[in-house]
Amino acid sequence: MDIQRIGIIGAGQMGNGIAHVMAQAGFDVLLNDISQPAIDHALETVGKNLDRQISKGKLSEDEKAATVARISTTRTLTDLGQTDLVIEAATEREAVKTAIFADLVPHLQPHTILTSNTSSISITRLASGTDRPEKFMGFHFMNPVPIMQLVELIRGIATDQETYAACLKVVEKLGKTAASAEDFPAFIVNRILMPMINEAVYTLYEGVGSVKSIDESLKLGANHPMGPLELADFIGLDTCLAIMNVLHDGLADTKYRPCPLLTKYVEAGWLGRKTKRGFYDYRGETPVPTR
Repeated sequence: MDIQRIGIIGAGQMGNGIAHVMAQAGFDVLLNDISQPAIDHALETVGKNLDRQISKGKLSEDEKAATVARISTTRTLTDLGQTDLVIEAATEREAVKTAIFADLVPHLQPHTILTSNTSSISITRLASGTDRPEKFMGFHFMNPVPIMQLVELIRGIATDQETYAACLKVVEKLGKTAASAEDFPAFIVNRILMPMINEAVYTLYEGVGSVKSIDESLKLGANHPMGPLELADFIGLDTCLAIMNVLHDGLADTKYRPCPLLTKYVEAGWLGRKTKRGFYDYRGETPVPTR
């Protein structure tokens, strides 16, 4: 099928990035969120990111104007029923995603493909609650979406080849690379990345190293662009914890047990950059380690 109109559920960090790249690639985008301030902030963020591309010579003013013109918004979820492809990018909680799909499904066109940007939740299980498990799959972008080149495409047990091929074509039109993943907890990237971050938190928890020494060790000793604790703050500690819980629950292996210190930070509301405190304190001019 020829996908032309794309609906995006959630105008947060991932949703606005997905809207940006889809519109820039020539798709018509309908961005949905229950919060008008979230929608306004998303459009502002897209504008700033497009301006950044212009300043680097990667985009013209006319191309920015055309991209912005392709993005329309709505606070009414059912408006997305007229799109060809829906990408759900709401909060990483299964109950929330399931409720969204239940509300949306009765309003969809027969050909509409449903996808989720989930970073860890079972695609098969999400699909089973809809009327189209064969037209449902995981469409997992990396953060920040305009910069990161990878998209994980995850087939549920019922996903058909036509749906996979249509989503692959979209990824190719974005100029990104698709990695095909099977539907197991956390897929590929987070199955490998999150235990590393969790182990870094354990290393801090056990007093093996400080925040600074752990991050410097991985940046300078393993050539990582960001240290694991800095990266955890960037992703969001609540998201890291949620993915570790999915891994632990889904695979029943103690090696995926979330570090108690990670749980404690989330309980404190110290979720990283988005709350100004995590493993670093971001309230001053430069980030300062909190341990």
